[in-house]
Amino acid sequence: MTSATAALLLSAGASSRFGGEPKALLRVGERTSVRRMAEICLADGFDPVVVVVGPHRAPIVHELRDLAVTAVDAERWYEGRTASVQAGLLSLPADRDVLFWPVDHPFVAPRTIDRLLAARERDLLAVWFLPTYRGEGGHPVLWRPRVREEILNLRTDAPIRSLLPEFGPQVCRLDVEDPAVVANVDTPEEYRSAHDAWAASEEE
Repeated sequence: MTSATAALLLSAGASSRFGGEPKALLRVGERTSVRRMAEICLADGFDPVVVVVGPHRAPIVHELRDLAVTAVDAERWYEGRTASVQAGLLSLPADRDVLFWPVDHPFVAPRTIDRLLAARERDLLAVWFLPTYRGEGGHPVLWRPRVREEILNLRTDAPIRSLLPEFGPQVCRLDVEDPAVVANVDTPEEYRSAHDAWAASEEE
């Protein structure tokens, strides 16, 4: 990558639909979700790599103990995703572009992140790079510092996507051949379906 970019991995929820089992520790092949994501970001040279944690801080930090990753506590995680994202952003250098990758999209291919970075280098006017699959937007996304400022000004109960209309043509929607960008793992059934699809693609 041609400029310093931070990675913000979000794993601050209670995982209530998984009976309290952290989604970060679900398996993606031989690795846990959060470890796979962190290792991909480190291999791509993101700096720093930050993991935002909430009620499951201890097992997640233990899982990443041997990696050059910083854990940031989202003290107001219970207020929602935006509060947790804001906590992570405040820990990052204000001038960095940020890859934002929630742990409920753990099957994204490394090539998709490479495509986001390449699009960022080509499009100097865009500030929000959004991967899409068959017309549906997903994650991870890449933000320039201007987006960071607007997110920090949001109410904690306001969804980050509510900012998309404000940026209009400065949102680069990047079509990718990676269904994992829209495979939101919110329930055990969704996890099993996404894992099966990922495993099948790995075998091809």
